[in-house]
Amino acid sequence: MTNPRGTSSPFLPLTADEMHSRGWDQVDVILVSGDAYIDHPSFGTAILARMAEAQGLRVAVLAQPNWRDDLRDFKKLGAPRLFFGVTAGSMDSMVNHYTALRRKRSDDAYTPGGRAGYRPDYASVVYTQILKKLYPDIPVVLGGVEASMRRFTHYDYWQDKVKPSVLAESGADLLLYGMAEQPWKMLLELTKKGVPLHSLHNLPQTAFLRDVSENIPPLKNTPDHQLPSHEDCLHSKKTFADAFRTIEEASNSLEPPRLWQDCGSQRLIVNPPLAPADEKTADQTWELPFTRLPHPKYKKKPPIPAYEMIKFSVNIHRGCFGGCSFCAINMHQGKFVQSRSEKSILNELEVIAKMPGFKGHISDLGGPSANMYKMEGIDKELCKRCKRPSCIFPNTCKNLNFDHNPLLQLYEKAGKISGIKKITIGSGVRYDMLLGKTPQQNKQYGLQPYIQKLLRHHVSGRLKVAPEHTSPQVLKLMRKPAFTGFEEFHKVFRNVCQKESLPLQLVPYFISGHPGTLEKDMKDLSVLVNKLGYRPEQVQEFTPTPMTLATTMYYTGLDPYTGKNISVVRGDKEKRRQKEYFFRNKK
Repeated sequence: MTNPRGTSSPFLPLTADEMHSRGWDQVDVILVSGDAYIDHPSFGTAILARMAEAQGLRVAVLAQPNWRDDLRDFKKLGAPRLFFGVTAGSMDSMVNHYTALRRKRSDDAYTPGGRAGYRPDYASVVYTQILKKLYPDIPVVLGGVEASMRRFTHYDYWQDKVKPSVLAESGADLLLYGMAEQPWKMLLELTKKGVPLHSLHNLPQTAFLRDVSENIPPLKNTPDHQLPSHEDCLHSKKTFADAFRTIEEASNSLEPPRLWQDCGSQRLIVNPPLAPADEKTADQTWELPFTRLPHPKYKKKPPIPAYEMIKFSVNIHRGCFGGCSFCAINMHQGKFVQSRSEKSILNELEVIAKMPGFKGHISDLGGPSANMYKMEGIDKELCKRCKRPSCIFPNTCKNLNFDHNPLLQLYEKAGKISGIKKITIGSGVRYDMLLGKTPQQNKQYGLQPYIQKLLRHHVSGRLKVAPEHTSPQVLKLMRKPAFTGFEEFHKVFRNVCQKESLPLQLVPYFISGHPGTLEKDMKDLSVLVNKLGYRPEQVQEFTPTPMTLATTMYYTGLDPYTGKNISVVRGDKEKRRQKEYFFRNKK
């Protein structure tokens, strides 16, 4: 494969030597990431780099630079002509580094060998501040999960304090939030033409800071909504909760307002996102010329765990309308599902089937949830007026098309591709969409056939589902269905496995320490789960992550939607005691 710029390497440059081998003295854009550089569409840095390349720009990647020495890593590629792009990586750096008890983790899945210590805490802030010190005249654009989920005033569990927008803390010039390929494309087109980054006031899905005295031109057909100031959120937990509710309702709307929030002498302005991408637009990402491999720099190093997990899997959609209160997906990827075309998915599977080392097993055809592919509102006008955080809680929306037939057809066609012997579904399945429906819905939406096909052909041995708890009041705060739904699915699963002689296991996920959980709730969970014959192993302690409903409840002790007080477990001893119930026997 020969690169049109004169180098035999299909990878984008990581070093000055690789830049010079292309005949480049300077690049247009440098992407700084807390992850190792993997040229695969599951990793945001690779996507943005390939998009910039497709625009005819010279782009280089600065992966996991050393921030603790003389900063030579930040200097080796020089200054870009247009701007730096900064991301902490595929995870918030604090979630990546610390357990629910704030203990340092000993591994990092996005680094060769899973080694920890190759990115700083609050990587978005640290990287940006270093770049601003070294290159004060070069703009910095933030992106990724960490920046996206910290774009407003937010509670930080690790410092136990309310912090301002990451823009104010880092000094970056612009922030792209969510899955931002299309705003990124617009940004590249404008900066290529010489439009100053500082002047971009109306770019969708971006956030920026201006002086409070500065007038910002209105957005066409878009109302403005002022949030309580950062200082007001600092001084009142109820005000903080009210602000979060407004932010979440906007994120769950198809026609949200532009939000703004004062922070000292600065004003944070967050433009609304683009409408959910259609299939043609969604497909464009996967048409880029990814090698689907880690950069050759890592060839002699241990494998990168995150890559090993996804290298033979395929993402078929983004977004999730589940609305779980502890989950960041709806605030980052969005509530509205954006699906790829069947043709695009099958093309990617054909590429994988020809990859060296592929032995015939596709480890996942999924997304945030395994069974939301091509699901959307039947009447889009109703969706425009809706602000529900979930389309399936507390009940399934009558306007939701939850047809599983497109998934059945996709599984069938994917299994016929030469070289593919087995396809398993590694993503979690939302069983609440499969049960308790009318006979007409069962027939129309292929619910029973989906269960049958999933269990017969697409489970490697263990099927993951997430009831999360057994307590009705806790499940309500989690925005999860009643545990009776899991009990019903447990029976269906067992009956199918017995009838078909399938040696499968059902693996339920549970959470302890979620806001609203009492010790009695954990005791009841232990008894009920043991009665069903499960010994929980997929369990976790609740970790408050930035800008989720559950984190807001944890910090404020309030339900932002009702104003009612909520019991919260904060002490390490109490947290451990709740988690211990997972491992107690029935007696």
